[in-house]
Amino acid sequence: MVWVPLSPTSSDRQAPLHAPSTTTMSLEWLMDWSWSLDGLRDFIATGIQSFRDCDATALVAVACLLVLFVWYCYHVGREQPRVYTTVNALMQSAEANGVQNGFVYCHSPECVRCSHHDGLNQKLYHNLQEYAKRYSWSGMGRIHKGIREQGRYLNSRPSIQKPEVFFLPDLPTTPYFSRDAQKHDVELLERNFQTILCEFETLYKAFSNCSLPQGWKMNSTPSGEWFTFYLVNQGMCVPRNCRRCPRTYRLLGSLRTCIGNNVFGNACISVLSPGTVIAEHYGPTNIRIRCHLGLKTPSNCELVVGGEPQCWAEGRCLLFDDSFLHTAFHEGAPEEGPRVVFMVDLWHPNVAAAERQALDFIFAPGR
Repeated sequence: MVWVPLSPTSSDRQAPLHAPSTTTMSLEWLMDWSWSLDGLRDFIATGIQSFRDCDATALVAVACLLVLFVWYCYHVGREQPRVYTTVNALMQSAEANGVQNGFVYCHSPECVRCSHHDGLNQKLYHNLQEYAKRYSWSGMGRIHKGIREQGRYLNSRPSIQKPEVFFLPDLPTTPYFSRDAQKHDVELLERNFQTILCEFETLYKAFSNCSLPQGWKMNSTPSGEWFTFYLVNQGMCVPRNCRRCPRTYRLLGSLRTCIGNNVFGNACISVLSPGTVIAEHYGPTNIRIRCHLGLKTPSNCELVVGGEPQCWAEGRCLLFDDSFLHTAFHEGAPEEGPRVVFMVDLWHPNVAAAERQALDFIFAPGR
């Protein structure tokens, strides 16, 4: 066995180094070897001498180390940079499966809820500054506060209300609103109940010829079928669909608080087939209230918002805040037919006119 000195003497420095044989690379030698700087120096010198003498064991060890080093470099090079999630990188971790925070959503890249990215706050603040330069900072305090502290608001909200895109602070919160919250628009929709119903029935006849007629969209649900026919989808008019429901579309222009040129504004006919359950989910913002005008309301159909159940009624409007956790289901018999509502997004009654104008500018489609 070769003894590797810890502190070489002068005579040791003059003695030639001899490469250890295979038998010398024993466990006993490794146990006796000390990891001091001098020992490390002598170990390296021994390895170099072994390499010079073409010691097979040393060559194999060097080759293995080289292969491991190359593999490590390759592995590190293939790794993508780690993305540190900000508050506004909402729901990205599970989008591949269409599930976000345990809830089912669409896969559309145009969806305001599914296409968020880092830096959204900076973009919103830039839009607000641009608006203020053109118009005024007057009345923008709450919006400015909301954008500045969006991360804290979205993270610290109680689980019952979690708008997923934008939270405007200091708005009264309640799962359901009274009809008087937007009385003019509620009464106008209810007076035109038969008009909207007739145009829906004309559209729905196409389902007898095919499973999903043109213009309709099938949504992901845990069970059953849920169809929507959009006239306005995230602030964008759908011309082909509007031409098929001309009177209903003109009615939208008569509403005083309908959210128009804004990604949070929608208007559509929503159809739930018997046996359908819509997974619990949160809406994208609290600046709106969602209005459902009942067109066809079979028994055993319910909307649950913030844990509070409500039933639709034909010809009547139901107002709720969809930034609360909510779900809907149709447990009626198949012969009862689908549950049908006309859905339109209205401004929250406590969002001031100046704020509405600014929010339309900040959240304009395509901005």
